[in-house]
Amino acid sequence: MTQRKYFGTDGIRGRVGDRPITPEFMLHLGWAAGQAFKREGQRNSVLIGKDTRLSGYMFESALEAGLAAAGVDVKLLGPMPTPAIAYLTRTFRASAGIVISASHNPHHDNGIKFFSPAGTKLDDALEAEIERWLGQPIQVCEPEELGKAARIDDAPGRYVEFCKSTVPNEFTLDGMHLVLDCAHGATYHVAPKVFRELGAKVSVIGAEPDGLNINLNVGSTHLDALKQAVEGKGADLGIAFDGDGDRVLMVDRDGSEVDGDELLYILASQRQAEGRLKGGVVGTLMTNLGVELALRELGVDFERAKVGDRYVMERLLANNWVIGGEGSGHMVIRDCTTTGDGIVSALQVLLAVRQAGKTMGELRSGMSKLPQKMINVRVAERFDPLGRADIVEAVARAEASLGDAGRILLRASGTEPLIRVMAEGRNADDIVRVAEELAQVVERSAS
Repeated sequence: MTQRKYFGTDGIRGRVGDRPITPEFMLHLGWAAGQAFKREGQRNSVLIGKDTRLSGYMFESALEAGLAAAGVDVKLLGPMPTPAIAYLTRTFRASAGIVISASHNPHHDNGIKFFSPAGTKLDDALEAEIERWLGQPIQVCEPEELGKAARIDDAPGRYVEFCKSTVPNEFTLDGMHLVLDCAHGATYHVAPKVFRELGAKVSVIGAEPDGLNINLNVGSTHLDALKQAVEGKGADLGIAFDGDGDRVLMVDRDGSEVDGDELLYILASQRQAEGRLKGGVVGTLMTNLGVELALRELGVDFERAKVGDRYVMERLLANNWVIGGEGSGHMVIRDCTTTGDGIVSALQVLLAVRQAGKTMGELRSGMSKLPQKMINVRVAERFDPLGRADIVEAVARAEASLGDAGRILLRASGTEPLIRVMAEGRNADDIVRVAEELAQVVERSAS
């Protein structure tokens, strides 16, 4: 991805009140996006959805005003999962979709994601075009050309039906008790309906958003509450979404975590067993080596992309493959949807469980995760860690010490001021030691 002033790997994100996450910038961004998205010879419209953050109301109004000033109509969806905006952008034949969300971050952060008319993340060229317009002063179109706004009241119902349509008509969850953790986020009002209407007994936690509690000790980044609920209720499985609903992780009936790498393996291996896995599987640089080794034993090709679901999608399209994902729970299933979708991914995993006639534990037993240690080093400003000689030298020493028994990855987060230090290998003690030593080098270099 070429250098951007505002866009990271997943849109624009930051702390509310700090530029660019301010009402003034969002007004300008709405106008700039409107200019970039406008198509000649037709009435242009953009959908806006959001998660449950209190600041979403403020940014929704600012974006709406900016788009209207550019002569673009706005359709407001209210609180909806990110993948729902992708789906509805396609079905409404909109010029684009906008999501106001900071995903798994706490409430004091917020951000903007964009979807193309096809329901996919924007390509680099269109992001660059938006940034070009951001360099221009706002010029309001003629009064008779101003955009107008309308609210789509049936958006949740449309999305619920779409999610159900991604599994066979005969598929049912009858007899299964599920606990859903909606992270006090955008899935709170749609996920329970999807799973109940498919026949499951559903218990729900994290479904009482107040604008400030999104991702707070719940959701896919905080699984303890879900573990307790699954064990306490004697449920078959727990399903955790993040704040905007594009990630999913699970908890087995014994309280053990099932991360995105394991879910990816379950999906791929079961499809392979059924003879309906098209091509190979795309992971990322962070995907546990155990996934790659287990898939190769099954004769399944595996490729690593850069971190970020947009890069996973790029490699899937390039190879004409179907399934890819990240350990965080972002999964892309191209024969179901156009972007990461936590609810749809969970349904596909449950479909695999039912079709295999096995437990989640049995399905994931085919792979063994290698010890992996991740340390997030907070920095004042993101930088390329491999562009600094002291860090490069430390990495070389660490790789030499691990030999062929491990691997190391350092990268700047695309959404937060963090340098992620990851070490992976067969000896857990060595991996922890190497990761901690490298994190100290990064801290010293950043100070």
